[in-house]
Amino acid sequence: MSTRADKAKTPRLPWDTPRLRPLLWLRDHRRIARESLHHVSARLGTSFLVWLLVGIALALPAGLWILQINMDAVAADWQGRPGLSVYFDTDSDAQAIQVAERFLRDQGSVESVELITPQMALDKFKAYSGLDDTLDYLEDNPLPAELRAHFAEDVGVAEVERLTRAAQRLEAVAEVVVEKTWLERLNDISQVVLRLSVLLAVLFGVGAVLVTASSVRLAIESRLDEMKVLLMVGATRGQMRRPFLYFGAIYGFGGGVIAAMLLAFILVVIEAPLQSLLGSYQQRLDLVGFDPMFLISLLSLGAALGIVGAIVAVRQRLKGIEII
Repeated sequence: MSTRADKAKTPRLPWDTPRLRPLLWLRDHRRIARESLHHVSARLGTSFLVWLLVGIALALPAGLWILQINMDAVAADWQGRPGLSVYFDTDSDAQAIQVAERFLRDQGSVESVELITPQMALDKFKAYSGLDDTLDYLEDNPLPAELRAHFAEDVGVAEVERLTRAAQRLEAVAEVVVEKTWLERLNDISQVVLRLSVLLAVLFGVGAVLVTASSVRLAIESRLDEMKVLLMVGATRGQMRRPFLYFGAIYGFGGGVIAAMLLAFILVVIEAPLQSLLGSYQQRLDLVGFDPMFLISLLSLGAALGIVGAIVAVRQRLKGIEII
Protein backbone atom coordinates (compact mmCIF):
# COMPACT_ATOMS: atom_id res chain seq x y z
CA MET A 1 0.00 0.00 0.00
CA SER A 2 1.47 3.33 -1.08
CA THR A 3 1.99 6.06 1.42
CA ARG A 4 1.82 9.84 1.13
CA ALA A 5 5.62 10.00 1.05
CA ASP A 6 5.76 7.59 -1.89
CA LYS A 7 3.31 9.79 -3.81
CA ALA A 8 5.44 12.85 -3.12
CA LYS A 9 8.49 11.12 -4.63
CA THR A 10 6.64 10.22 -7.85
CA PRO A 11 8.06 12.36 -10.68
CA ARG A 12 5.63 14.64 -12.52
CA LEU A 13 5.90 15.71 -16.12
CA PRO A 14 6.93 19.39 -16.39
CA TRP A 15 3.99 20.31 -18.63
CA ASP A 16 1.42 18.36 -16.59
CA THR A 17 0.68 21.08 -14.07
CA PRO A 18 -2.70 22.69 -13.43
CA ARG A 19 -1.20 26.15 -13.90
CA LEU A 20 0.11 25.41 -17.42
CA ARG A 21 -2.85 23.44 -18.76
CA PRO A 22 -4.94 26.48 -19.89
CA LEU A 23 -1.87 28.00 -21.55
CA LEU A 24 -1.06 24.75 -23.35
CA TRP A 25 -4.70 24.42 -24.42
CA LEU A 26 -4.73 27.91 -25.93
CA ARG A 27 -1.36 27.34 -27.58
CA ASP A 28 -2.62 24.11 -29.14
CA HIS A 29 -5.73 25.85 -30.46
CA ARG A 30 -3.61 28.61 -31.99
CA ARG A 31 -1.37 26.05 -33.68
CA ILE A 32 -4.32 24.11 -35.07
CA ALA A 33 -6.02 27.28 -36.31
CA ARG A 34 -2.84 28.31 -38.13
CA GLU A 35 -2.45 24.86 -39.69
CA SER A 36 -6.10 24.80 -40.73
CA LEU A 37 -5.82 28.17 -42.46
CA HIS A 38 -2.72 26.96 -44.26
CA HIS A 39 -4.52 23.77 -45.34
CA VAL A 40 -7.51 25.70 -46.70
CA SER A 41 -5.40 28.34 -48.47
CA ALA A 42 -3.26 25.64 -50.08
CA ARG A 43 -6.42 24.29 -51.75
CA LEU A 44 -7.97 27.63 -52.63
CA GLY A 45 -9.89 26.40 -55.67
CA THR A 46 -11.68 23.65 -53.77
CA SER A 47 -12.21 25.91 -50.78
CA PHE A 48 -13.77 28.61 -52.95
CA LEU A 49 -16.27 26.13 -54.37
CA VAL A 50 -17.26 25.11 -50.84
CA TRP A 51 -17.57 28.77 -49.83
CA LEU A 52 -19.71 29.48 -52.89
CA LEU A 53 -22.10 26.58 -52.22
CA VAL A 54 -22.47 27.51 -48.55
CA GLY A 55 -22.85 31.19 -49.48
CA ILE A 56 -25.67 30.51 -51.92
CA ALA A 57 -27.39 28.33 -49.33
CA LEU A 58 -27.22 31.21 -46.82
CA ALA A 59 -27.97 34.06 -49.23
CA LEU A 60 -31.42 32.98 -50.41
CA PRO A 61 -33.19 32.68 -47.02
CA ALA A 62 -31.31 35.73 -45.73
CA GLY A 63 -32.42 37.71 -48.77
CA LEU A 64 -36.05 36.69 -48.23
CA TRP A 65 -35.78 37.76 -44.60
CA ILE A 66 -34.50 41.20 -45.66
CA LEU A 67 -37.36 41.41 -48.17
CA GLN A 68 -39.91 40.61 -45.48
CA ILE A 69 -38.73 43.23 -42.99
CA ASN A 70 -38.54 45.85 -45.74
CA MET A 71 -42.12 45.05 -46.75
CA ASP A 72 -43.17 45.63 -43.16
CA ALA A 73 -41.26 48.92 -43.15
CA VAL A 74 -42.93 50.06 -46.38
CA ALA A 75 -46.35 49.15 -45.01
CA ALA A 76 -45.66 51.17 -41.86
CA ASP A 77 -44.59 54.26 -43.83
CA TRP A 78 -47.17 53.98 -46.59
CA GLN A 79 -48.94 57.27 -47.28
CA GLY A 80 -52.01 55.64 -48.83
CA ARG A 81 -53.27 54.44 -45.49
CA PRO A 82 -56.56 52.52 -45.26
CA GLY A 83 -59.74 54.53 -44.93
CA LEU A 84 -63.33 54.13 -43.86
CA SER A 85 -66.29 55.27 -45.96
CA VAL A 86 -69.61 55.70 -44.14
CA TYR A 87 -72.68 55.95 -46.41
CA PHE A 88 -75.95 57.30 -45.01
CA ASP A 89 -79.55 56.77 -45.98
CA THR A 90 -80.75 59.07 -48.72
CA ASP A 91 -83.35 60.59 -46.37
CA SER A 92 -80.99 61.05 -43.40
CA ASP A 93 -80.99 64.42 -41.67
CA ALA A 94 -78.03 66.71 -41.04
CA GLN A 95 -78.03 66.07 -37.29
CA ALA A 96 -77.40 62.32 -37.70
CA ILE A 97 -74.52 63.08 -40.08
CA GLN A 98 -73.02 65.54 -37.60
CA VAL A 99 -73.23 62.99 -34.79
CA ALA A 100 -71.43 60.41 -36.91
CA GLU A 101 -68.80 62.92 -37.98
CA ARG A 102 -68.17 63.95 -34.36
CA PHE A 103 -67.90 60.29 -33.35
CA LEU A 104 -65.26 59.58 -36.00
CA ARG A 105 -63.24 62.70 -35.17
CA ASP A 106 -63.12 61.68 -31.49
CA GLN A 107 -61.41 58.37 -32.33
CA GLY A 108 -57.68 58.37 -31.68
CA SER A 109 -57.04 56.04 -34.62
CA VAL A 110 -58.67 58.50 -37.07
CA GLU A 111 -56.42 61.22 -38.46
CA SER A 112 -58.94 63.18 -40.53
CA VAL A 113 -62.61 63.07 -41.56
CA GLU A 114 -64.02 64.42 -44.83
CA LEU A 115 -67.72 65.09 -45.43
CA ILE A 116 -69.05 64.56 -48.95
CA THR A 117 -72.56 65.91 -49.40
CA PRO A 118 -75.02 64.34 -51.88
CA GLN A 119 -74.51 67.27 -54.27
CA MET A 120 -70.71 66.90 -54.13
CA ALA A 121 -71.06 63.17 -54.80
CA LEU A 122 -73.36 63.85 -57.77
CA ASP A 123 -70.99 66.43 -59.25
CA LYS A 124 -68.06 64.03 -58.95
CA PHE A 125 -70.07 61.24 -60.53
CA LYS A 126 -70.97 63.50 -63.45
CA ALA A 127 -67.33 64.42 -63.96
CA TYR A 128 -66.18 60.82 -64.10
CA SER A 129 -69.11 59.23 -65.92
CA GLY A 130 -69.81 61.84 -68.58
CA LEU A 131 -73.58 61.45 -68.12
CA ASP A 132 -74.32 65.08 -67.40
CA ASP A 133 -77.33 65.34 -69.71
CA THR A 134 -78.90 62.10 -68.51
CA LEU A 135 -78.50 62.90 -64.80
CA ASP A 136 -80.10 66.32 -65.29
CA TYR A 137 -83.44 64.62 -65.95
CA LEU A 138 -83.50 63.08 -62.47
CA GLU A 139 -85.94 64.73 -60.10
CA ASP A 140 -84.07 63.72 -56.92
CA ASN A 141 -80.41 63.11 -56.16
CA PRO A 142 -80.03 59.31 -55.71
CA LEU A 143 -76.59 59.57 -54.09
CA PRO A 144 -76.30 59.62 -50.28
CA ALA A 145 -74.07 61.68 -48.05
CA GLU A 146 -70.71 60.15 -47.21
CA LEU A 147 -68.05 60.45 -44.52
CA ARG A 148 -64.49 59.42 -45.35
CA ALA A 149 -62.24 58.73 -42.39
CA HIS A 150 -58.47 58.41 -42.88
CA PHE A 151 -56.65 56.35 -40.28
CA ALA A 152 -53.40 57.18 -38.52
CA GLU A 153 -50.12 55.54 -39.51
CA ASP A 154 -49.91 53.00 -36.69
CA VAL A 155 -53.46 51.70 -36.95
CA GLY A 156 -53.86 47.94 -36.97
CA VAL A 157 -56.36 45.67 -38.64
CA ALA A 158 -58.07 44.91 -35.30
CA GLU A 159 -58.66 48.62 -34.65
CA VAL A 160 -60.08 49.08 -38.16
CA GLU A 161 -62.53 46.24 -37.61
CA ARG A 162 -63.57 47.61 -34.22
CA LEU A 163 -64.26 51.05 -35.63
CA THR A 164 -66.18 49.54 -38.55
CA ARG A 165 -68.55 47.71 -36.22
CA ALA A 166 -69.03 50.85 -34.13
CA ALA A 167 -69.81 52.97 -37.22
CA GLN A 168 -72.36 50.47 -38.45
CA ARG A 169 -74.37 50.94 -35.25
CA LEU A 170 -74.72 54.71 -35.73
CA GLU A 171 -78.07 56.23 -36.63
CA ALA A 172 -78.98 56.59 -40.34
CA VAL A 173 -75.89 54.66 -41.47
CA ALA A 174 -76.71 52.48 -44.48
CA GLU A 175 -73.31 50.93 -45.21
CA VAL A 176 -69.69 51.06 -44.07
CA VAL A 177 -66.95 50.25 -46.58
CA VAL A 178 -63.41 49.62 -45.35
CA GLU A 179 -60.65 50.43 -47.82
CA LYS A 180 -58.05 48.05 -46.42
CA THR A 181 -57.63 45.52 -49.21
CA TRP A 182 -54.06 46.62 -49.92
CA LEU A 183 -53.15 46.30 -46.25
CA GLU A 184 -54.52 42.78 -45.97
CA ARG A 185 -52.78 41.70 -49.16
CA LEU A 186 -49.48 43.20 -48.07
CA ASN A 187 -49.72 41.48 -44.69
CA ASP A 188 -50.56 38.17 -46.38
CA ILE A 189 -47.61 38.50 -48.76
CA SER A 190 -45.34 39.39 -45.85
CA GLN A 191 -46.45 36.28 -43.95
CA VAL A 192 -45.88 34.10 -47.02
CA VAL A 193 -42.38 35.51 -47.47
CA LEU A 194 -41.61 35.01 -43.77
CA ARG A 195 -42.71 31.38 -43.76
CA LEU A 196 -40.93 30.72 -47.03
CA SER A 197 -37.72 32.21 -45.65
CA VAL A 198 -37.94 30.01 -42.54
CA LEU A 199 -38.60 26.90 -44.64
CA LEU A 200 -35.76 27.66 -47.04
CA ALA A 201 -33.46 28.48 -44.12
CA VAL A 202 -34.02 24.98 -42.74
CA LEU A 203 -33.62 23.24 -46.11
CA PHE A 204 -30.58 25.20 -47.24
CA GLY A 205 -29.10 25.00 -43.75
CA VAL A 206 -29.19 21.22 -44.00
CA GLY A 207 -27.61 21.54 -47.45
CA ALA A 208 -24.83 23.72 -46.07
CA VAL A 209 -24.16 21.16 -43.32
CA LEU A 210 -23.95 18.35 -45.88
CA VAL A 211 -21.62 20.32 -48.15
CA THR A 212 -19.32 21.12 -45.24
CA ALA A 213 -19.46 17.53 -44.01
CA SER A 214 -18.39 16.24 -47.43
CA SER A 215 -15.49 18.69 -47.61
CA VAL A 216 -14.32 17.86 -44.09
CA ARG A 217 -14.55 14.15 -44.84
CA LEU A 218 -12.15 14.65 -47.76
CA ALA A 219 -9.77 16.42 -45.39
CA ILE A 220 -10.05 13.50 -42.98
CA GLU A 221 -9.19 10.99 -45.71
CA SER A 222 -6.12 13.02 -46.66
CA ARG A 223 -4.89 12.94 -43.05
CA LEU A 224 -5.99 9.43 -42.16
CA ASP A 225 -2.47 8.10 -41.53
CA GLU A 226 -1.73 11.04 -39.26
CA MET A 227 -4.89 10.35 -37.26
CA LYS A 228 -3.89 6.70 -36.83
CA VAL A 229 -0.53 7.78 -35.47
CA LEU A 230 -2.22 10.16 -33.04
CA LEU A 231 -4.46 7.33 -31.92
CA MET A 232 -1.44 5.10 -31.34
CA VAL A 233 0.31 7.64 -29.11
CA GLY A 234 -2.79 8.11 -26.97
CA ALA A 235 -4.51 11.16 -28.43
CA THR A 236 -8.06 11.68 -27.26
CA ARG A 237 -11.06 11.85 -29.56
CA GLY A 238 -11.32 15.58 -28.85
CA GLN A 239 -7.74 16.20 -29.93
CA MET A 240 -8.28 14.23 -33.12
CA ARG A 241 -11.54 16.03 -33.84
CA ARG A 242 -10.27 19.58 -33.15
CA PRO A 243 -8.49 20.33 -36.49
CA PHE A 244 -11.54 19.36 -38.52
CA LEU A 245 -13.82 21.54 -36.43
CA TYR A 246 -11.59 24.42 -37.46
CA PHE A 247 -11.95 23.32 -41.08
CA GLY A 248 -15.73 23.40 -40.74
CA ALA A 249 -15.70 26.81 -39.06
CA ILE A 250 -13.47 28.26 -41.80
CA TYR A 251 -15.66 26.81 -44.55
CA GLY A 252 -18.83 28.10 -42.90
CA PHE A 253 -17.39 31.53 -42.13
CA GLY A 254 -16.16 31.87 -45.70
CA GLY A 255 -19.62 30.90 -46.92
CA GLY A 256 -21.09 33.64 -44.76
CA VAL A 257 -18.72 36.16 -46.35
CA ILE A 258 -19.77 35.02 -49.83
CA ALA A 259 -23.44 35.27 -48.84
CA ALA A 260 -22.95 38.84 -47.61
CA MET A 261 -21.19 39.76 -50.85
CA LEU A 262 -23.99 38.23 -52.94
CA LEU A 263 -26.67 40.10 -50.99
CA ALA A 264 -24.78 43.38 -51.28
CA PHE A 265 -24.44 42.86 -55.05
CA ILE A 266 -28.17 42.09 -55.40
CA LEU A 267 -29.16 45.16 -53.40
CA VAL A 268 -26.95 47.36 -55.57
CA VAL A 269 -28.48 45.91 -58.76
CA ILE A 270 -32.11 46.40 -57.68
CA GLU A 271 -31.62 49.76 -55.98
CA ALA A 272 -32.36 51.89 -59.08
CA PRO A 273 -35.64 50.17 -60.13
CA LEU A 274 -36.81 50.06 -56.51
CA GLN A 275 -36.14 53.78 -56.15
CA SER A 276 -38.13 54.45 -59.32
CA LEU A 277 -41.02 52.26 -58.18
CA LEU A 278 -41.31 53.75 -54.71
CA GLY A 279 -40.80 57.26 -56.10
CA SER A 280 -43.97 56.87 -58.17
CA TYR A 281 -45.83 56.41 -54.86
CA GLN A 282 -44.06 59.34 -53.20
CA GLN A 283 -42.01 56.96 -51.08
CA ARG A 284 -38.30 57.19 -50.27
CA LEU A 285 -36.10 54.12 -50.61
CA ASP A 286 -34.64 53.26 -47.23
CA LEU A 287 -33.53 49.64 -47.07
CA VAL A 288 -33.35 48.19 -43.58
CA GLY A 289 -31.95 44.95 -42.21
CA PHE A 290 -28.57 44.91 -43.97
CA ASP A 291 -26.64 46.30 -41.02
CA PRO A 292 -23.61 45.23 -38.94
CA MET A 293 -25.75 43.10 -36.64
CA PHE A 294 -27.16 41.24 -39.64
CA LEU A 295 -23.65 40.65 -41.00
CA ILE A 296 -22.40 39.36 -37.66
CA SER A 297 -25.39 37.02 -37.40
CA LEU A 298 -24.87 35.77 -40.96
CA LEU A 299 -21.17 35.05 -40.40
CA SER A 300 -21.86 33.40 -37.04
CA LEU A 301 -24.60 31.23 -38.56
CA GLY A 302 -22.29 30.17 -41.37
CA ALA A 303 -19.52 29.23 -38.94
CA ALA A 304 -22.01 27.32 -36.75
CA LEU A 305 -23.35 25.33 -39.71
CA GLY A 306 -19.77 24.54 -40.75
CA ILE A 307 -18.95 23.24 -37.28
CA VAL A 308 -22.09 21.09 -37.26
CA GLY A 309 -21.11 19.63 -40.63
CA ALA A 310 -17.60 18.91 -39.35
CA ILE A 311 -18.98 17.19 -36.25
CA VAL A 312 -21.17 14.95 -38.43
CA ALA A 313 -18.26 14.02 -40.70
CA VAL A 314 -15.75 13.39 -37.92
CA ARG A 315 -18.17 11.35 -35.81
CA GLN A 316 -18.93 9.06 -38.72
CA ARG A 317 -15.31 8.61 -39.76
CA LEU A 318 -13.71 8.19 -36.34
CA LYS A 319 -15.85 5.15 -35.71
CA GLY A 320 -14.13 3.28 -38.52
CA ILE A 321 -10.51 4.09 -37.69
CA GLU A 322 -8.51 1.11 -36.54
CA ILE A 323 -4.83 0.80 -35.63
CA ILE A 324 -3.11 -1.74 -37.82
